[in-house]
Amino acid sequence: MKVIHLISGGDSGGAKTHVLSLLQHLNQTITAQLVCFRDGPFAEEARQMGIPTMICGGNNVFRTRRKLAAYIREGGYEIIHCHGSRANMIGAMLRKVTGLPVVTTVHSDYRLDYMGRPLSHLTFGTINALALRRLDYRIGVSDAMVDLLISRGFPADRFYTIYNGIDFTPPPTQGDRLEYLRSLGADVDENSVVVGIAARMNPVKDMATLVRGFAAGHAKCPRLRLLIAGDGPEKDKLTALAAELGVERQVCFAGWISGGMDRFYSALDINALTSLSETFPYALTEGARFHLATVSTAVGGIPYLIDQDVNGYLFQPGDWQALGNDLAALGNDDELRRRLGEKLYEKASTQFSIQKTVSTQLQIYASILRRHRRRSSARDGVVICGAYGRGNAGDDAILEAIVTELRQIDPDLPIWVLSRNPDDTRLTYRVNSIYTFAFPRFLRRMGKTRLYINGGGSLMQDVTSHRSLWFYLFTISAAKRLGCKVMMYGCGIGPVKRPGGVERTRRVLNSCVDAITLREPDSIEELARFGVTKPEIILASDPALTLPSAPAEEVDTALEAAGAAPKGKYICFALRLWPGFGEKAGVFAAAARHAHEAYGLTPVFLPINHLDDGQAAALVAEKLGDTPHVLLPGPMSSALVIGLMSRMQVVVSMRLHGLIFAAGQGVPLIGVSYDPKVTAFLRCVDAGCVPLEGLEEGELCRLIDGAAARSGDAAALEENVRKLRAIEHRSMETAARLLGKEVQGC
Repeated sequence: MKVIHLISGGDSGGAKTHVLSLLQHLNQTITAQLVCFRDGPFAEEARQMGIPTMICGGNNVFRTRRKLAAYIREGGYEIIHCHGSRANMIGAMLRKVTGLPVVTTVHSDYRLDYMGRPLSHLTFGTINALALRRLDYRIGVSDAMVDLLISRGFPADRFYTIYNGIDFTPPPTQGDRLEYLRSLGADVDENSVVVGIAARMNPVKDMATLVRGFAAGHAKCPRLRLLIAGDGPEKDKLTALAAELGVERQVCFAGWISGGMDRFYSALDINALTSLSETFPYALTEGARFHLATVSTAVGGIPYLIDQDVNGYLFQPGDWQALGNDLAALGNDDELRRRLGEKLYEKASTQFSIQKTVSTQLQIYASILRRHRRRSSARDGVVICGAYGRGNAGDDAILEAIVTELRQIDPDLPIWVLSRNPDDTRLTYRVNSIYTFAFPRFLRRMGKTRLYINGGGSLMQDVTSHRSLWFYLFTISAAKRLGCKVMMYGCGIGPVKRPGGVERTRRVLNSCVDAITLREPDSIEELARFGVTKPEIILASDPALTLPSAPAEEVDTALEAAGAAPKGKYICFALRLWPGFGEKAGVFAAAARHAHEAYGLTPVFLPINHLDDGQAAALVAEKLGDTPHVLLPGPMSSALVIGLMSRMQVVVSMRLHGLIFAAGQGVPLIGVSYDPKVTAFLRCVDAGCVPLEGLEEGELCRLIDGAAARSGDAAALEENVRKLRAIEHRSMETAARLLGKEVQGC
């Protein structure tokens, strides 16, 4: 593989470190050629590191394009990789003349790159913003940066994430600490606790907050000293601020550090960062290499590295009081600094090493080449339509599962989702998304798409709304007329009570649908009642059964935030507003009290649909009196809901996906049925069920008794769920067949 990297050559800071380190290691595996648009220290350092480096200078961008195009063709390069505004502009100009894929690494927020320099922002900033949108792919150096760019309208499926990694090989001994600090001008002694930062003094770094926070911390911990390595336009202002706050003797402005940064970081006790914006700064991982306790603003990708109170401290930009408190706490507690530093090193060295960065970059290149060589056709991709973007964790779980399975079929498959909240859908699932009722847009998309999927869930019903049934039938018929293959994926069918609805459902499904996979046997019977016989009908199960739980730490955090102990004993109620629910709120409350008094289970109310379910929970909670209980807030990811369900001893749910999530985790469950779909699923897993209409306190308490007795011994339930998971792949196999592809391993 041969990749050509374009960069200005005047770069400094994290972008420079990233490019040089990456290319040095990439050249051990592939050919990575560096092209700088100016000669100087950057290019010289690259040459000293053994990186193939070419200078392509001059201000005539058209001459530069011609020269580079010829060089790229002659050299047989396969990918053009850009870094920075000038490189992005040239890369955009090279796309058509070379026919190669062009990718850029976005090292920082392009809207803040020229902060405090209005003319540069207007010129270079505007050019860069335009060029970024003309490139094929973008790499963000944190998930937060990728999310930011997607939120600005960049194509969600054209992004990759790579975190800055460093070499965690143990550094050699750095010499006498006090001697070094004093050589920089720091007023220190054996007892000093040194806070350090290495950064350019410009507005985006917000070092005024650092100086103010340090002064507040120093008032509580006189041992503290501040060492600032760097220079920039705000130095005079910061020097005056330190004097104004009375800490000019305790703050040392060391200027740029020569000879590498190892000795600088080895001399610190606390690493600090106060930036208003970051992607994923090297300064923190470099500090982690020296086991430094760390305090930073919670911006960009930093929270992916620092876990609050676990391996460091985070604060909001500009909050110098919080920074001061954190610095004082660390300054006064040697053991706390040691513990946080060790935890940070442990995480950084395993998750953010240069080896992992290089491996990720090679995977990205392989993906780009695979996508670039993908056989183009008039029709490609999938449009998915369902009840998405409405704050319902069950529907979102269905979408997540379908998208995951489609990417197993083809990782490069273009996916479009109709959503009530397309911005959120793009961010969450990294797919293209269209507003559900933007008819012209999604009809145009259907005309270019190979497969239309009517997503899982109970879409073919008219109990909640007859208008939704007509909408879904319209989209199915429109997709078929526009040339798509049409599939209904892991669906539940019915009830459809209006005669006109039954007739139209029969007509559309028989004439427009190629295949239907169903989540329970009851739906087969319902289709037979409708007279639907033409499509291929396959019994599968609900796609959401395949989803994993969130990590244990995330679940712990969610419980703690709600005032619940992670290791507590709980009974979960997943309720929803429904005609007649208000009359039964007292029954649920009595059952919750019974579970607490008889088995020590604290009632937890978990919203599957955060927009509606909280009201149902509040109706029950207000009848609990002094019985302890937990109200979990929404919205939550499906993974987090699944993780929370796994911590329950018993689950009582009206929501179908509350039952599905609990069953998938082997938790004893009780369904309160308001709809045939709930009854049908409970029949599949052989679990307790009681209708909402006839719900009585005694019956619900009896079912809780039985479930509590099975808590900790969920073998039978797990076996039933295993059988459902074993047939779920039928939906994915059917989709693959309609796409003309094969599923590996099935």
